[in-house]
Amino acid sequence: MERGFRPVTERPHTATSGNGTWAVRERATGSGTMLGMKARVLVVDDDPALAEMLTIVLRGEGFDTAVVADGARALPALRELKPDLVLLDLMLPGMNGIDVCKAIRSESGVPIVMLTAKSDTVDVVLGLESGADDYVVKPFKPKELVARIRARLRRTEAEPSEVLQIGDLTIDVPGHEVLREGRPIQLTPLEFDLLVALARKPRQVFTREVLLEQVWGYRHAADTRLVNVHVQRLRSKVERDPEHPEVVLTVRGVGYKAGPP
Repeated sequence: MERGFRPVTERPHTATSGNGTWAVRERATGSGTMLGMKARVLVVDDDPALAEMLTIVLRGEGFDTAVVADGARALPALRELKPDLVLLDLMLPGMNGIDVCKAIRSESGVPIVMLTAKSDTVDVVLGLESGADDYVVKPFKPKELVARIRARLRRTEAEPSEVLQIGDLTIDVPGHEVLREGRPIQLTPLEFDLLVALARKPRQVFTREVLLEQVWGYRHAADTRLVNVHVQRLRSKVERDPEHPEVVLTVRGVGYKAGPP
């Protein structure tokens, strides 16, 4: 059987490949579509019951899904299946979720949503610092998880031409490209969205809550650490000296704004 995401016309179908179990259901349309194609979600979780529940929920929402049960298989599956998003449990046997996240980020900007227990406060920060875009606490409501996934998969089919400038950075918005002196700076999609949100209104100070709404898609109170950690990650890539930022500035007691000072 051919590996990968292959649509089945009448009923769900599962098969085991060298990288794990994949499952796909053909739907003419669905809320999991991206640009006319179904989004692909790679689930990395060693809990069979949870993995099965996630597969059922995501397939029911129109997503293609693939499941691998340990961290060591995550990277080979990522390379083979080229998912649009990775749903990653932090507690994995062998290669843990933090190491998996770092390995994925070393070669891909694919959105990563972590699954974590309420007690994993330190691990949440480590996961975000390792490259995760968002996290969902277990136990979670399926609708909440789907909303988080959809927020990270938002895409615009035809963006108008827009070029922004912050200091010596040039941002090509529809091209999803950031340049300094003609050289590209590699950002994840979420880091890019965060930079664009600030750059579009360079004199405006954004609270963390506003950024959570505009960039992450939250419509309710959420963990502001998401913003803090991603600002740190963004600065490590776009600042000449992250200790003395000139692109993304902190306004003490309020939030962040685009530079220069």
